[in-house]
Amino acid sequence: MTKDVIALTPKMPDTRSLLAGLHAGGPELSLTATDDGAVLQLCTPGRRPLVSVEAPVLVHVPGEAERLLDFQVTAPDVPFWWTETRASTAVPEAEPLAGSVCGRLTMLLGGTSWPPGAAHTAHVPIPDDSTGDQPQTPASALPIVDVLTDSTAVVLADRPLVPLTAWLSDILRTTAQTNRAFHLVTPSHVRLTLPLRTALGGAPNRWVIQNPAGGYYDGLSGVRLAWRDGTFAPTDTTVADAFTAASTPADQRQLTVSFRTVHAPETDLVLGRALEAAWRHLTGTAPTGWGTAEPVNLPWPPRQLTDLARDRSPAPTHVIAIGNSDRPAIATHRITRTTAGVAEDATLTLGYATPAEVPLSALESLAATLVSSHGLTTMLTTLRNGRTDLTLPAHLEAPPLPVSFTLGPRDVRAVGLTHARRPPLAAKPRQLGSSSYPALHYLLGDGSDAEAWAALQTLTSHLKNSPGVASSA
Repeated sequence: MTKDVIALTPKMPDTRSLLAGLHAGGPELSLTATDDGAVLQLCTPGRRPLVSVEAPVLVHVPGEAERLLDFQVTAPDVPFWWTETRASTAVPEAEPLAGSVCGRLTMLLGGTSWPPGAAHTAHVPIPDDSTGDQPQTPASALPIVDVLTDSTAVVLADRPLVPLTAWLSDILRTTAQTNRAFHLVTPSHVRLTLPLRTALGGAPNRWVIQNPAGGYYDGLSGVRLAWRDGTFAPTDTTVADAFTAASTPADQRQLTVSFRTVHAPETDLVLGRALEAAWRHLTGTAPTGWGTAEPVNLPWPPRQLTDLARDRSPAPTHVIAIGNSDRPAIATHRITRTTAGVAEDATLTLGYATPAEVPLSALESLAATLVSSHGLTTMLTTLRNGRTDLTLPAHLEAPPLPVSFTLGPRDVRAVGLTHARRPPLAAKPRQLGSSSYPALHYLLGDGSDAEAWAALQTLTSHLKNSPGVASSA
């Protein structure tokens, strides 16, 4: 398995400290960098990759290190620098070399490292492979993946919680561009953060679990897998026993609010305000931080998010937002240009220790706020039995159940108000917003009845089969 070692330092790793760390294996090792300088790589004399060192990230968000490193470390006070190293699986000396790189950084700059006991400052002798039968690796190659075939890129990982790091985000983007699948292979005790789970949720990507009983299975569906023809593929439709053996505590809940807002592309437009409004409505506070990958490193102000989206336009912008540890909350946020204007698609998930804590009564007023002030087009809310810490284990969890659906004023007008407010459901929709340009809020369930999916399907079929003629109230 790929071994990651991370240095958390109160001071920025400058050239001197980085060189001290990178010389942990001796001056005979070669050093290369990506074109943008974001990743440094230590190679053997024969150009075999040993350790990659990502560009240090300045983290301003309290609790982010503890969240991602499973509370196995106490980070320095914010802001602190996060420097991640990754050891190759091909050379036994790579893992202790990564530990020495981080150990030397913390010796010079202060701070701490993860995992506990991995960091040291000893010299790590590296065998000379410049001659002989060892395969030669071009200097420009990076240990981005552990296995690469014509169809699949495979990364092996073993840490308690695997986040959507900039490194994994780049791999996902590259594999998509080269028409390859991305398969993340982990032991069964590993969990994923919600942003990484979302990124792995679509075919042909997979989360592959090494079954303790032998073989492999899919970490999201439990289907048994085998390595054949250069990829992991289902052996049959049976589910591994290990996938169904464990369970999430029955009382824990995850509330997910997925919504889209659309704005006119005005020069004074500030993005992220709808997400902040939803966050405040459900938690009482704003998000604490945001970023394009994990660790989430930037303080929240929406103005910086808006600047990033403008710089990347017309390409879409994907970001992650995080809340404070008092109320576990995390969101993925996508900004795109559309024919209707600037669209924001947000998925906010919150964790609760008991069902009684879930604020179902606040959903209608949240929908009303987003309709009146933030250009809501649709909002779907679901509830599921899931871990309060919002991480995803490699075992069966109950699917989410619909709670409510809101149709914004623009789509209500397109469907026709008379038709939209008369679906064949037990509960009548609530009218939100102005009487001349209303939205409709549909109640589907309380998150405990699987029949809510049938109600949602009935509603969507009813709305799609409208005559398309607007009607006044």
